[in-house]
Amino acid sequence: MAQSLHKQKYTILTLFLFLFLLHGESQKFSRNLSSKTLGFKKQKISHLHFYFHDIVSGDQATAFRVAQSTITNTSSTGFGFMAMMDNPLTVGPERTSKMVGRAQGFYASADLRESALLMVMNYVFSEGKYNGSTLSILGRNAVFTTVREMPIVGGSGIFRFARGYVLAKTQFFNITNGDTVVEYDVYVQHY
Repeated sequence: MAQSLHKQKYTILTLFLFLFLLHGESQKFSRNLSSKTLGFKKQKISHLHFYFHDIVSGDQATAFRVAQSTITNTSSTGFGFMAMMDNPLTVGPERTSKMVGRAQGFYASADLRESALLMVMNYVFSEGKYNGSTLSILGRNAVFTTVREMPIVGGSGIFRFARGYVLAKTQFFNITNGDTVVEYDVYVQHY
């Protein structure tokens, strides 16, 4: 009888240990995957070229100030202002040029010493094979520098797992109303 009770305890303990290990295995935080498992092909590098229209004036405005700090109006850099945007992206520098997508997000003055913006935006494409795909940009834009570089931090659709950078060059700035056209060259690595 004592041996039978000992065997039962041993069997229950073994079963409990097995269930504990089985449950612990199913609750793993992470695991390694291969690119092939996810269906990824060889990575490509694409170059996109378009114009960004930041329209802050008139009935057709696409960017609006949504916040400011207590020092925005007295700061030489407009420190602390924030604007939300839904700006057109076009093939050419004219507003009437064919639209290929929109830049959606915000920019904010983030430097007390020079005019530099924190840019947080998604390029939402609506043309050709890129239709429905996005690229996410997060970076510093020193607006009076001739060419500014900002990183691509991700994407979706055809740009899933994207990385790369964008180069921004101001093509036109209306000092009277603030409307701006920026040329973008986008270099993106993706699957």
